[in-house]
Amino acid sequence: MTFSSRIFHHSRKLRHTHKVLQNDRAILVRWVANDISQYGLGPGGNHGVSKFSSGSFFNPSYRVISAVGTQKGNALRREMEVHTPVAGMMFNRRLPCPQGNSSRSYSTASGLPPHQEIGMPSLSPTMTEGNIARWLKKEGDKLSPGEVLCEVETDKATVEMECMEEGYLAKIVRGDGSSGIKVGEIIAITVEEEEDAAKFKDYQPSTSDSAPAPETSAAPSPPKEEIAEAPATSPEPKISIPSAPPSAENRIFASPLARKLAEDHNVHYMYPLSDIKGTGPDGRIVKADIEGYLDSRGKEVSQAPKAAATAAAALDYTDIPHTQIRKVTASRLLQSKQTIPHYYLTVDTCVDKLMELRTKLNALQEASGGKRISVNDLVIKAAALALRKVPQCNSSWTNDYIRQYHNVNVNVAVQTDNGLYVPIIRDADKKGLSKIAEEVKNLAQKAKENTLKPEDYEGGTFTVSNLGGPFGIKQFCAIINPPQSGILAVGSAEKRVIPGGTPDQYKFASFMSVTLSCDHRVIDGAIGAEWLKAFKGYIENPETMLL
Repeated sequence: MTFSSRIFHHSRKLRHTHKVLQNDRAILVRWVANDISQYGLGPGGNHGVSKFSSGSFFNPSYRVISAVGTQKGNALRREMEVHTPVAGMMFNRRLPCPQGNSSRSYSTASGLPPHQEIGMPSLSPTMTEGNIARWLKKEGDKLSPGEVLCEVETDKATVEMECMEEGYLAKIVRGDGSSGIKVGEIIAITVEEEEDAAKFKDYQPSTSDSAPAPETSAAPSPPKEEIAEAPATSPEPKISIPSAPPSAENRIFASPLARKLAEDHNVHYMYPLSDIKGTGPDGRIVKADIEGYLDSRGKEVSQAPKAAATAAAALDYTDIPHTQIRKVTASRLLQSKQTIPHYYLTVDTCVDKLMELRTKLNALQEASGGKRISVNDLVIKAAALALRKVPQCNSSWTNDYIRQYHNVNVNVAVQTDNGLYVPIIRDADKKGLSKIAEEVKNLAQKAKENTLKPEDYEGGTFTVSNLGGPFGIKQFCAIINPPQSGILAVGSAEKRVIPGGTPDQYKFASFMSVTLSCDHRVIDGAIGAEWLKAFKGYIENPETMLL
């Protein structure tokens, strides 16, 4: 009768499972599985079939079949079958599969309808977290595929995030200006039916997956205090105090316990033991004297941080939060200086002919309504042609090989209020000066407006940084932009006096200093010098760039 009552108990619950299925299929799986475990049901056979362990004449079966896919990114499918001869019902539904950065969820005991959780997407290869610049849709708005949902500030630019499915925006979890959002973290909830949107007004993302984290992090905390105290004295040398110095006049009388305490705290090593006045019999130093001395030294040391804190509090300052581009720039430049063996080559180039050619070309550009050509545009063209002539400099280092690129894509450093951007001129060696000038100006404007897209800055093979024209810097050394192997730092042009045709003649000429930073793993010194020679040839004879 015991097993019969349990079967009828399950049959009563199964009569109401059609209501559960309308809300949450996953709950039914856990509900039945927990009851099976509670009443002593164990696995039987090799096909995932669970049955009564005894040879009951009812012999009902509960079967749960589950296995396709992985947890991250792959399609996950679960198929559930429940059979019971008593209830006379069968359920067979297939759960949908979450893909990409969104996941499909079903209602829980709180009565939430089916919904979709939208996660922070990975919009660039190096992106680990992002910021929400602004939402272009409001809660309750209808969503259509291709519409812009929000603007996401990535590690390099601000990118528009588009809707992938039809529905309604039920809840914005992370609002305008939210920062430090990890890739995959929930930022919004969408639903299929408009009337379901209002039910998510007070919705909060589930933290069940991360709930155990505080326990694991809190458990090791007591040992950390012990570990922090132990190294404070262990690395410091300990010098034993001689018990019987040869001279009675210089002898320091101290009790064994006081000597041991002084040795443990390195009193004899850090401070003279003779500075401590003994209060024991015949001036002997005792334990209380050592403890009092340590307390007095501790007060003196503790007063120093207080004085420093007081001085710091008197300073007037403003803390400026890091932008995403600032974080990434700092990380990549630190990686470059720590992992790339830099060396630098500097050469002076005469730019008189270059300036004359630029004047003639700009006259033609103004007549045709084109963009004016800058000195930097001519430098980009000369650098691209030099890379085509010396392809070893158009390469990058890997652990297994040196990759030499067949495309000459030149990044151009652009300074903005948000940070440093390096938009790209693709196939610069094949483009004319007019086209290069137009692209540089358009990309620079997009960088200042923070609207660059990934294709505007990814895939460069060489970088040009010019601080001469806009800032008047004579010469500087730039840091290589990984994974590239070279970057050209361009200084300003200045007039110099140079010898003329005869010993008594002198003339003026304009010279521009350029410095090539090279990755010595890829570019040997002679190769770098060869590239600079080719670059100088194009700058001093600019007509050859037009051939």
